[in-house]
Amino acid sequence: MKKLSIILMFLSILAVSAAQDSTGKKLSKSEKKEAKRQKINTLIKQAEDGELIFRKQSIFGLQGRTNGYGIFYELGFMKTNRKTNIFRLDITEIKHQKEEKLSSSGGSIFAFNNPFFYGKVNNFYQVTLGFGQQHMLGQKGNKNGVSVSLVYNGGLALGLLKPYYLEVEDPSDNTVKTIKYSQADSALFLSPFIQGSAGFGKGFGEIKIKPGAFVKTALRFDYGRFNETVSGIEVGVSAEFYGSKIPILANQKDRNLFFQGYLAISFGRRK
Repeated sequence: MKKLSIILMFLSILAVSAAQDSTGKKLSKSEKKEAKRQKINTLIKQAEDGELIFRKQSIFGLQGRTNGYGIFYELGFMKTNRKTNIFRLDITEIKHQKEEKLSSSGGSIFAFNNPFFYGKVNNFYQVTLGFGQQHMLGQKGNKNGVSVSLVYNGGLALGLLKPYYLEVEDPSDNTVKTIKYSQADSALFLSPFIQGSAGFGKGFGEIKIKPGAFVKTALRFDYGRFNETVSGIEVGVSAEFYGSKIPILANQKDRNLFFQGYLAISFGRRK
């Protein structure tokens, strides 16, 4: 009998505790619902006030550089109302400042041969993959305003060197040869007997990879009318450093450090 009383008392305590937990859970769900409602109302007000509030953003862009051109893709995750962590991929081509595009016809519009860059040794492409942040400097103020952000990132740079081929007439046997720059063919490669370039596809099977690192910083101006869309321009500078010299143009000093400014047009979506 005594044991039965103890068991009944224990079960009563468990029942009371369960009832209290049940009541607590109901209150917790209700509080969570109210908190969620308040958060949504806050986000709506922030959007009306021109504040950029999002969880994730995807941005594509086209960029013109002082020494070339390129495209990029950026994925960002908001950390705070002011800071966003970003992952960015850029694909660009760097051109030598002394490159000159010529035609074997002397510029005639009736030329059948491909135009060429005299003395060009390699096409130099860059693939950079970096991590950084977007720091909000100024919100839009309203839907028709412009937000200003400081963007900075850095990371891995891969230089891709593709040999540049020319079609050249060899005066020794009056044949047309397809050659790239080398010590043996340097005289013929730089001769006045060039017929034209061998085409963009030639040389892809001989690409050499040059590893390096890069840093980039810019100001981003977002003038998109709606917070869920990205529309803007980006003005910045970047620098890439490679472990070895990059030959682009014959008889010119090869470099392993490249510094340039750029202007980009960006567009994308936010969630």
